[in-house]
Amino acid sequence: MDITDEIEFDDILDDWFIESLKTYKDLHVYQLEHPTRVIEWTSGKTVCVAGCRSTKNEILELHLPLKLFADENKGLCAERDFKVVHGGFTDGPVHCLRHVPGTRCVVTNDGLSSKLQVWDLGGDDSDVIRRTGGVEGRGVAERGSRIAAGLSSDPRVLHGAQTGDVRLTDLTSGQSLYKLETDTAEPLSSLQFVSDSVFLACCCSGNIYVADSRTSAAPQPSPLPPPLPPAAAARRDGVLWCADASADRSRPDPAGRGVARLSSSGEVLVSDLRNPGGAVCRAQLDVQTDRCGQDDITVSWAPALDDCIAVSGFSGAVQIYVTSAWRAELTEARPLFEHRGHAVSSQHADGPPVRVSSHVWHPDRPRTLLSAATDGSVHVWDWVHPTAAD
Repeated sequence: MDITDEIEFDDILDDWFIESLKTYKDLHVYQLEHPTRVIEWTSGKTVCVAGCRSTKNEILELHLPLKLFADENKGLCAERDFKVVHGGFTDGPVHCLRHVPGTRCVVTNDGLSSKLQVWDLGGDDSDVIRRTGGVEGRGVAERGSRIAAGLSSDPRVLHGAQTGDVRLTDLTSGQSLYKLETDTAEPLSSLQFVSDSVFLACCCSGNIYVADSRTSAAPQPSPLPPPLPPAAAARRDGVLWCADASADRSRPDPAGRGVARLSSSGEVLVSDLRNPGGAVCRAQLDVQTDRCGQDDITVSWAPALDDCIAVSGFSGAVQIYVTSAWRAELTEARPLFEHRGHAVSSQHADGPPVRVSSHVWHPDRPRTLLSAATDGSVHVWDWVHPTAAD
């Protein structure tokens, strides 16, 4: 980078910093030694991250900056940085990681096989994260297994690489408690519990299975709703899909919750969980689609905000959209808010443009998110609603 480029980069960074004073309530930055594809809450103030290189990687539990949680006099809070509270090493990459609620246990997959690794995060008497066991997978897993932890404190996980491989396994005994009965072998993009026994399995094709682990009845796949207008069908050729179901805490029953399906072409379909084959609304997002795949993209519902989703993986930004403004016909949507911090801060770096590799909403704080990028940066940010920033 020559002196002219450095001056231009500094100007861009300064402009964004000044802008951030109005658009963020909080913004904290942390730098990992290597990038992570996973961010998983282990409590309301701690997250687990892990490297995704092909060789040995760190697996860390980080405490978020204490300043983030100071209700008043934030300027008087001395602790403004992330803190490593527990750490360890894994011999391979970590492409999927899930925390088992009510325990100090996480389960990982390397993205290369169907096997799972089980880890003890440590406690007050130890700061070391140790591997304590494993779970054998089933079938072929070219892209690794997807994992979902049960919503109860029972130490069990749902896992599988394809629809015909999905199992519910008890981590204490290693016993298989349930098998998804289907003759298909569609590659999975995600698994997610929506209640203690009901789960959602999204296929890369966009097909969705809603299954109940209490019954052996085979669920029927819900395919993608037809494109509107029909001319938009060409946009779906060769695209891959991921999905997320909303976490409506006012509904103990999952019925009536929304399911958002996101494609690698930037299309979002929102369905009712009672009718996942239909479309309540849909939109074409304002995203870059020329260099992303299904493993890159993520869509997630806000747990404490109505009708909000976050989308990442298309670029170095995380975008927030409000689905309540969308209609049944396909329309172009603009984000309500866009976190560009990863892209802005890495513009001076050589190599390919930075891309957001993972993001998660805080479970209780409505507008607080964490995001990680391919340059190893991790941000926690609390965005200000645009109308409140005026």
